[in-house]
Amino acid sequence: MCYQMTDALLNISCNCSSVFSNVTNGSSNLQLPTFSTAAKVRVIITFILCGIAAFCNLAVLWAAHSDGKRKSHVRVLIINLTVADLLVTFIVMPVDAVWNITVQWLAGDIACRVLMFLKLQAMYSCAFVTVVISLDRQSAILNPLGINKARKRNQVMLTVAWGMSLVLSVPQLFLFRSVTISYPVDFTQCTTRGSFCLHWHETAYNMFTFSCLFLLPLVIMITCYTRIFCEISQRLKKDNLPPNEMHLRCSKNNIPRARMRTLKMSIVIVVSFIVCWTPYYLLGLWYWFFPDDLEGKVSLSLTHILFVFGLMNACLDPIIYGLFTIHFRKGLRRLYHKAGVPSETDNNTVITGSFTCNVSSLQLKEVNHSARESLMLYSNYNAAQNKSPEMPPQASTAHNH
Repeated sequence: MCYQMTDALLNISCNCSSVFSNVTNGSSNLQLPTFSTAAKVRVIITFILCGIAAFCNLAVLWAAHSDGKRKSHVRVLIINLTVADLLVTFIVMPVDAVWNITVQWLAGDIACRVLMFLKLQAMYSCAFVTVVISLDRQSAILNPLGINKARKRNQVMLTVAWGMSLVLSVPQLFLFRSVTISYPVDFTQCTTRGSFCLHWHETAYNMFTFSCLFLLPLVIMITCYTRIFCEISQRLKKDNLPPNEMHLRCSKNNIPRARMRTLKMSIVIVVSFIVCWTPYYLLGLWYWFFPDDLEGKVSLSLTHILFVFGLMNACLDPIIYGLFTIHFRKGLRRLYHKAGVPSETDNNTVITGSFTCNVSSLQLKEVNHSARESLMLYSNYNAAQNKSPEMPPQASTAHNH
């Protein structure tokens, strides 16, 4: 049986090795893949996720570019992650959905090679950009004085990340090909069949891809955030400040507080990446080393569910960014205003270049200021009356006469 779970990211994309082996051996028990009910559900959910991911990620790009100010280095990282998610949205998701509908490969040999290259490159870029975000947060916490070099450092890391995603995906152009069988019916599939001399060669390549695509990024991200947590714990123990003094320090110029908010955002992004893709990759490991056990114990419905669950990561990244980023919410608010529907929050809010406050608080301050001025004038008047000279006795006597 050709497992459709292998048609996506693990480089055994609908490999169908068992199918072609059975044909070679003249087996009459050949089972070709079909467009099952589970596959239909997978296609529907994939198209829904594609629409959600496209809308959310394009909204992030719009909010990032609508601000005329110079983009911070963190925003540049998020833009790169958004572009990587859009590659998954417009390449991985549609190809997977259409491939499940057609069951066999109908796009030809060149499209087979190019699309397998682009699919893996999209997944590499998501993983590597997430690693760059982790490295950036580590540097921001462990070396806060080097913040001025962050932009240049991130540009170098992003260039390396995108370059590695391209280079590591090049083998897909030579390993995948369009293969056709004629018995029992004409059936064409995009597969790596015939590209490896021995089975362990294919397993070694899959393990290499798995290590670069998931295992190595996972180790780097865990190392970065472990060092961050250790550094924060050491600083808290070293300072040993009272709660009120620590609060004042954290709120000074909003810099530490903003840095911690960005740290929390990056942690949630990394956790969502790990949670979404770990089950699918573990299933892939099982398939590589114990394919017979997988065929007997795991249903195709589970493989469909795990793959769709992994695709959710492209939808979660822009949502997480929107929840943790103030200017993104302001950008959506501006878009809402352009539609001619002002919100109640904006009607009661005054936004300046550096802070935001409610009109009611401004009115309260104005009332307090007016009351203070009235009290000062009344005090000055009483003081002037007390210091004025008394009327002379002669004038008083003359007045009486």
